[in-house]
Amino acid sequence: MLHLNNLSRKINKLLLIFTAMILYGCNALIHTPTGSKNSTLGEITPYTSKLKQLPKPNEPVVVAVYKFKDQTGQYKASDYNSNWSTAIPQGTTSILLKALEDSQWFTTIERENIGDLLNERQIIKTTRQEYSNGQDKTLLPPLLFAGIIIEGGIISYDTNLLTGGAGLRYFGVGGSTQYRQDRLSVYLRAVSTSTGKILKTVYTSKTILSQSVNGSFFRYVDPERLLEAEVGITKNEPVHLAVKEAIENAVYSLVIEGSKDDLWKVSEENKESFNELVENQNKLDSINTTRFVDLKENLNRGRIGIFGSATGNLVKNDLLNSESKLGINFGLKFLISDFWNVSATASTFELANKKIFNKSYNSLDLDVEYLLFPQSKFTPFGNIGIGIISPSEGENKEISGKVHAGGGFEYMLSKKLGIRAFGRYDFGFSDDWENVIAGKRNDNMIVFGAGLNLYFGNRKNK
Repeated sequence: MLHLNNLSRKINKLLLIFTAMILYGCNALIHTPTGSKNSTLGEITPYTSKLKQLPKPNEPVVVAVYKFKDQTGQYKASDYNSNWSTAIPQGTTSILLKALEDSQWFTTIERENIGDLLNERQIIKTTRQEYSNGQDKTLLPPLLFAGIIIEGGIISYDTNLLTGGAGLRYFGVGGSTQYRQDRLSVYLRAVSTSTGKILKTVYTSKTILSQSVNGSFFRYVDPERLLEAEVGITKNEPVHLAVKEAIENAVYSLVIEGSKDDLWKVSEENKESFNELVENQNKLDSINTTRFVDLKENLNRGRIGIFGSATGNLVKNDLLNSESKLGINFGLKFLISDFWNVSATASTFELANKKIFNKSYNSLDLDVEYLLFPQSKFTPFGNIGIGIISPSEGENKEISGKVHAGGGFEYMLSKKLGIRAFGRYDFGFSDDWENVIAGKRNDNMIVFGAGLNLYFGNRKNK
């Protein structure tokens, strides 16, 4: 009976922990869409409000859009079978017409289905003639003709520009996260109907981000009982909204750029506010050094960096029941180039085996580190190094050597400040870290942690 009570308490504790993970770590599950919802008006993007808030023009320009379509010819990617659904929505002409209308700088006329319009006008003429015995001489008003034709399309949809993820599993409990970044590009041009001259061309792009987070639990809580649980969330940015934002951005840019060349003019009372928008757009263009997948050319870590981290340390020695203990480290690094740097790290930490061994240690390490994407805000890295370790208390403070290898990732919050997470494995040169020499293997240690990097000094990218 006692054994069953203990087992029940263990299971209840595990279930409570996992429930807490679900409720607090996976907030999206609280709002799981289990019921039907009423239809709503379409979502807006940041450029929807920008278009609607543009100052009024001196006179709207009559424009025609014959076709604005997907020119990529791509189909949705599928890991399991052939997929004949297109990667890009096929109603992009409607999206463009809506953006032109929202700007209030253009009067749009129907040209995509001009055949339907002409047929309907012919039906009206025929009906009037037949049912009025030819007496109804009323003419239909003439069709508007466009001074400018808007052409272009979605010319690229690049998938898997940036992919990655991270995960950790320990004794059946773990989690992982993955992400993927795609990008689409839109070209828009204004063509004069009187001369055929291309008056202005603009180009915009939009990234599409997909993310997933998963957690799992797999443990034997008893020789005959297995507890298994999983939880996960996937978030995909809608392609339709990405297309809509890119097209609206193109229309917004077309209004601004066209006004610089006097293709169209703002009203006199709104000239001052419109000039401010033009100046702001010029500033954005001057600092727009974005490459693909948001790599910044001007992201430049300083030549010297200082860092500090909180660590977890798990000893792998000759004793049983190793425990993870906290530690801290501080260090100094020198960047040799964009990709390579060397660092020195001082650490203090504890190593322990449950109810058997617990001792404080100090270590000093020298590392060589390689950054995979040094000009990106997010970059994985790998490092190798050597070091020494010695107890910080007791009479026996013999110094031992070690080598280590590891890796992690760094995310730059700004040009000077970065946050990083890492893990490494230390291979000891001796078997007496815990003052017990047994077996054929030396003592080792697993280290994992997270901290901040602060960079100083100026250095040109190479």
